[in-house]
Amino acid sequence: MKTLLLVRIAVRSILKNKMRTLLTMLGIIIGVAAVIVMVAVGQGARLQIQQRIDKLGSNLVVVTPGASRSGGVNMGAGSSNRLTLDDYEALKRESMWLSSISPMIVAPAHVVGGSGNWRVAVMGVSTDYSRIRSWNVSSGRHFDETEERAMRKVAVLGQTVVDNLFPEGDPVGQTIQLRDVPFEIVGVLERKGQTAEGRDMDDVILAPWTTVRTRLAGRMYIPQILGSTDSKADIPAAQQEMKAILRESHGLASYDEDDFTLKNQSELAETAQGATEVMTMLLAAIAGISLLVGGIGIMNIMLVSVTERTREIGIRMAIGARGRDVMVQFLIESIVMSLIGGALGVAAGFGGAALLEKLSGWGTVITPQLVALALGFSATVGIFFGFYPARKAAALDPIQALRHE
Repeated sequence: MKTLLLVRIAVRSILKNKMRTLLTMLGIIIGVAAVIVMVAVGQGARLQIQQRIDKLGSNLVVVTPGASRSGGVNMGAGSSNRLTLDDYEALKRESMWLSSISPMIVAPAHVVGGSGNWRVAVMGVSTDYSRIRSWNVSSGRHFDETEERAMRKVAVLGQTVVDNLFPEGDPVGQTIQLRDVPFEIVGVLERKGQTAEGRDMDDVILAPWTTVRTRLAGRMYIPQILGSTDSKADIPAAQQEMKAILRESHGLASYDEDDFTLKNQSELAETAQGATEVMTMLLAAIAGISLLVGGIGIMNIMLVSVTERTREIGIRMAIGARGRDVMVQFLIESIVMSLIGGALGVAAGFGGAALLEKLSGWGTVITPQLVALALGFSATVGIFFGFYPARKAAALDPIQALRHE
């Protein structure tokens, strides 16, 4: 009951001068709103990155060439061309943990067909590729193992290629020219969108790796091998197995470094989201400066309030109020003011995040934990910056306070 009475007294005191109170709370309102919007943008970016990485495939493991050395200098990952189709065949034959596996032979080509021509990356892959990448067709079909073994000239087009070459209809059954080689279109891929780096995943043509190797690429080394497991829990075991198979395939001794790199989906996500977390923390810290300014404003107005109400404090002490009671009263006033400002800031943060998402197209995510954190932080600001004025009020001498005009 005593606490409720003090809260009512605090609210009455705050409402005596509404404009001054509103201006005092403005820093808290802006600070809380800014923190919510900035963190919401950061959380939205993390979610979008995770969704885009998920689009790369389920339980994905990526093998890329390792680093070569020149004059004792490490040339960086991908500078060695040691991945070959023999490596793919060894992994396919010996791996017990991989449920699907596909080489990826990339051959940039000029494609002619439909209403014009287009520059595109032709990817030679196996029939497992669609399962690894969780990439279904919107029309037609994927090529099958018979077509892969027979090196058939068949292709599955991404939506960007379709939009540019066949804007008026379904291209399935038609023919395109890739480096003057005719390919029959057997399917159209579902739209995937962009990667976390902004690359258009729909600007692609898929064809059997056997065909791309002999007809378009003309080389034996490959830039990537993709594999997937039945579950994420199987990925570590699959990576260890793949490492052993590739080291044996490359004839590496126990003291030799790996000349290939293995990456899984979780590592890709952690790398991409690490930068996002740093950005979110930086933005939240910048926004938190507004809360600091708001807290200083509350301390200043509470000091003014102590001066204005010195005689009132003296009367309360004269009729039996203790210094602790006076300190608690002013602390509650500071906390109530901060919480009201925090609540208004939360409402402004929701509105700001919604407006930013609508105007810019950026995804935002506001969680209950974020709202609770913002309100808790605003209450902490009220306690921290309200303590000094409250202590000053509690330390007043009752006789001197009664004499104050």
